Amino acid sequence: MQILIRNGRVLDPDSGCDRVTDILIEDGVVTRIGDNLDFPAPRRRAVSMEAGGSGEVVSDESALIDASGCWVMPGLVDLHVHLRDPGLTYKEDIGTGSEAAARGGYTTICAMPNTRPVIDTPDKVNYVRFKAAALSPIHVMQIGAITRGQKGEELADIQGMADAGSPAISEDGKSVMDARIALEAFRMAASLNIPVCAHCEDKNLVNGGVVNDDANAGRLNLPGITNSTEDVITARDLVLAAETGAHLHLCHVSTKGAVEMIRIAKAHGVHVTAEVCPHHFSMTSDDIPRDNPQYKMNPPLRTPQDRDALIEGLRDGTIDCIATDHAPHAANEKFGSMKTCAFGIVGLETAVALTVTKLVEPGILTPLQMAQVMSTGPARAFDLMDQYGDGKIAEGNPADIVVIDPGQEWVIDKRKFASKGSNTPFDGWKVRGRVKWTICEGEIVYHDEPGN
Repeated sequence: MQILIRNGRVLDPDSGCDRVTDILIEDGVVTRIGDNLDFPAPRRRAVSMEAGGSGEVVSDESALIDASGCWVMPGLVDLHVHLRDPGLTYKEDIGTGSEAAARGGYTTICAMPNTRPVIDTPDKVNYVRFKAAALSPIHVMQIGAITRGQKGEELADIQGMADAGSPAISEDGKSVMDARIALEAFRMAASLNIPVCAHCEDKNLVNGGVVNDDANAGRLNLPGITNSTEDVITARDLVLAAETGAHLHLCHVSTKGAVEMIRIAKAHGVHVTAEVCPHHFSMTSDDIPRDNPQYKMNPPLRTPQDRDALIEGLRDGTIDCIATDHAPHAANEKFGSMKTCAFGIVGLETAVALTVTKLVEPGILTPLQMAQVMSTGPARAFDLMDQYGDGKIAEGNPADIVVIDPGQEWVIDKRKFASKGSNTPFDGWKVRGRVKWTICEGEIVYHDEPGN
């Protein structure tokens, strides 16, 4: 298929491009970037594609996208998604999760291994890989578990999973509490040149907590989770990374202390990258109105001081990328009290709007920096840029592209999510920034039609 994107503001952090121009896509590849481009082949058939004047199919093999007023970025990359497949597909599955991702502008997502059974062997990695190839409109990569069954007792087949295509290993949902086993994992990851993705949480410090341990915990009459719960394991894993030379990727960073430790570690040459989630830079514990399960996430919403540190970390490059930690649950699992309901919220379909509204519109990030932290940065963190061409728009590169209207105002409506999960505290929020088109390998995999 031929696709011509005209008059969009092309934002490519890899090349530094930030200008209004055209992009021609042929056979899945970007073939030309420049002004006043046209289709090289004659148009054969005109077919209307209603989208508020944003585009039309000009033949059965060609599509013209008028991106005037829009940002054209490399397809977004999410390093932290829960697809719940296998075993928990009543919450989400590879098909619905990847459709939600396409709607959110993502062309590559990395699935966490805490499924049932846990993804801890090459065969299980291949299960996801083959199923995604059949069902997903975008790229799905499966992260492997660090230990067998995520029990923290012995290493999983890390070599085999890496050979099967796992881009990283993680015990997400918990930490490997045995430091000796964690050290073995870091050494193995270093030898394979893959990241260790760390969910930093000392389970002995959680102590039944469900919200941040601050004045709001008392207001809500709920048990708190201290910053030290995250900071203790962050410090330990930074030490292990420094000792082994492994690449440590810190998941869903939420505390001021963790940001400060990452900044220091980077200054000392430790190979560490880090992510922050939209919910952690969009809200604080002050925003929890009552004992409401939609606000329960792990790590919890922290204080304004923690949020400000996260935002500054994104702005100055201490934190490398934004990831959603998309965590869908069935409605009955997010019901009742925060004391008993499940941790987690969905995020794939709201991340762009929250980033535009909370970071770009206030002038904290430029549009080019947004492309950096949502596409180029995560692609580089997992070495997807060099291996697969993720995170950049360049002639000869696979055409993974998102078109975003930064000025479109809309209201988040969980009833319209493609995800099976509707667990979000952002329902009803008025936001700016709407994904209009998602293109993966030169195919239009999402188009924002009226009613979406």
